[in-house]
Parts: sequence; C-alpha cells; structure tokens
Amino acid sequence: MPELGTTALVILLPAAEPVLAAVRRVDPALVRPGLPAHVTALYPFLADGSLGDAELAAVRSLAADLLPTDVQLTEFVTAPGFAAIPAPGLQGVADAACARWPDVQPYGGRFGPRPAAHLTVAMGGSEATLEQVGREVRPLLPVVDRAEMLRLVALTERGWESRLEAPLGG
Repeated sequence: MPELGTTALVILLPAAEPVLAAVRRVDPALVRPGLPAHVTALYPFLADGSLGDAELAAVRSLAADLLPTDVQLTEFVTAPGFAAIPAPGLQGVADAACARWPDVQPYGGRFGPRPAAHLTVAMGGSEATLEQVGREVRPLLPVVDRAEMLRLVALTERGWESRLEAPLGG
C-alpha cells in the first residue's frame, strides 16, 4: 500500500469500469480501492507536499502538448499475482510523463525505465483466481474509450483525491 502523500498521474477510462466491476464480483480485494478504472502515466509522482504552482503548471503544459487519444483495450494478460489489460495507445502519454520528470522512476524502478502502459485489473490472487478473473473479463473486451484528461491524484487519509485535471491538447 502506498504511503499517504503519494501522488500519481493517471488517465481515467470510464468505459473500463465494467471490467473492474467483474473482478470485484470474483474477489473485491483484487481491485485497488479508491480510484476508478485508469492507466497510470507516472507513479509514484512527486510528493503531495512538494506540489506547487510550478509543478502544477508543468503537468498542465505536458497535457496540453499531448493529443486526446482513442484507446482500445483488447488483451487480458496475467503474471503471478497480477492481471492487466495492455494500453499501448497510451504508451506515448506515459513516455512523455517519464521524459518530463526523468528523476522520477516509474513504479520505483521495479519494471525498468519504460513500463508498458496498462490498466491494472487485479493485484494479488492465486493462479486459479486469476483464471476465473480472465473468464469474467475476456468477454467484456474490447473496451473502447477516449483519453482526454491527465489527472493528478494524491493519497490522503480519505483515499485518493484529485489535485488537478489537465485536458489533453489544451
């Protein structure tokens, strides 16, 4: 579980909410609470307490330089204790965020300097449970949505809260 004050840059994908609802029906503990369906552009981002006008302006500028993007989520993948849907259409957003803040290692460096953009579907669970998740999720694919906003969120005592919404393209 991340620490209070952790922030992230995310792209919400409301059309993918039925996917997360299906996973919750299998086991609610598999879905991270507090955030709707999203693809992470950069996590962890800057500490919440360090976010000032300059940092917020940089997020707005980054978003303005990126175009709204149609997103197709088509493939369900698993690894031990993890299930996701790759979001290659949003790789450019994630790459741009990482390039803008090169000193911030995505996911703390656990997945290298350029982790694949994805919608996390399940965290944890046995192989059998993830197979059941796959049986529930695959019929819901493809999911088609349009990424239009970069959102900065922070983990507080009340859960994940939005700090900034910056429209893509301007």
